[in-house]
Amino acid sequence: MINQLAFVSADAKIGENVQIDAFTSIYEDVEIGKGTHIHSNVTIYPGTRIGENCEVFPGAVIGVIPQDLKFDGEYTTVEIGNNTKIRECVTIHRGTKDKWKTSIGDNCLLMTYVHVAHDCQIGNNVILASYTGLSGHVEIDDWAILEGKVAAQQFVKIGKHAFIGGASLIRKDVPPFIKAAREPLTFAGVNSVGLRRRGYSDEHVRQIEDIYRILYVQNSNITKGITAVREAISENENREEILSFIESSDKGVIRGMI
Repeated sequence: MINQLAFVSADAKIGENVQIDAFTSIYEDVEIGKGTHIHSNVTIYPGTRIGENCEVFPGAVIGVIPQDLKFDGEYTTVEIGNNTKIRECVTIHRGTKDKWKTSIGDNCLLMTYVHVAHDCQIGNNVILASYTGLSGHVEIDDWAILEGKVAAQQFVKIGKHAFIGGASLIRKDVPPFIKAAREPLTFAGVNSVGLRRRGYSDEHVRQIEDIYRILYVQNSNITKGITAVREAISENENREEILSFIESSDKGVIRGMI
C-alpha cells in the first residue's frame, strides 16, 4: 500500500505487499522487495536496492551520493539484503569507483543515527547500535556487533562474531571471535557468550580461547604469536580463519592486553 501523500517515482520498482507511508520520497532507479515497510519521512535516492521484508523507519536517508571528493558522478549503488531493519535517521551512502556499491546483508539491525559511508561492506546478522559511524570502505563480517557511538576509520576490517564495546575508536583491524574495548582499542577476551548463543560448541570455544591466549597473552608480538599458534594448535577451520585474517591485514590488528 502506497500512501497518497508519498512520492514514488514511476520508474521505481516496488514489490508486492510493500507499505510506503506518508511524506516519503522514493526516486527513480530504486528497487524495493516484497513485504518491506517504508515508514514516513524516508528519502530513498536512485541506485538503491532494498530486499524483502525489510523495515525502514522515519528520517532514514538511503542512497545519497557519497561525501568523497573523489566521487565523479559514477554510477554506483546501495544494496540491502532481506529482513534488515534500518531505524530512525540512519544514513547510508552509495559507493564509489572502489567497490561500486555499499552493501548491507540479511537480518541486520542498524539502530538510530547510524552512518554507513561509501563502499562499506557489511555482512549478515550484523548489529550497529545507535550513533555508530563507519567511514568509507569499512568491512564488517557476519554476526559482528558494534555497541553505541563506535567510530570506525576508513578501510578497517572487523571479523565475524567480533564484539566492540561502546564509544570505541577503531583504527586497526579487529580479528574474528573476540571482544574489544578500551582506548586505544584492545583485545578484551573471546566473545564466548556470543559464540555459544550461535551454536559453537564448548570444544570450539575453548579452541578459539587457546589460540588467542597464545596470540595475545603469551607472546609479545603478533608475528611470534602466529608461529606459536601453528606449533601448538593443530590445523582446523577456526585456526586458519583467525590466522588468515591477521596475516592478510593491511592496517595491522588491534593490540593485546597490557
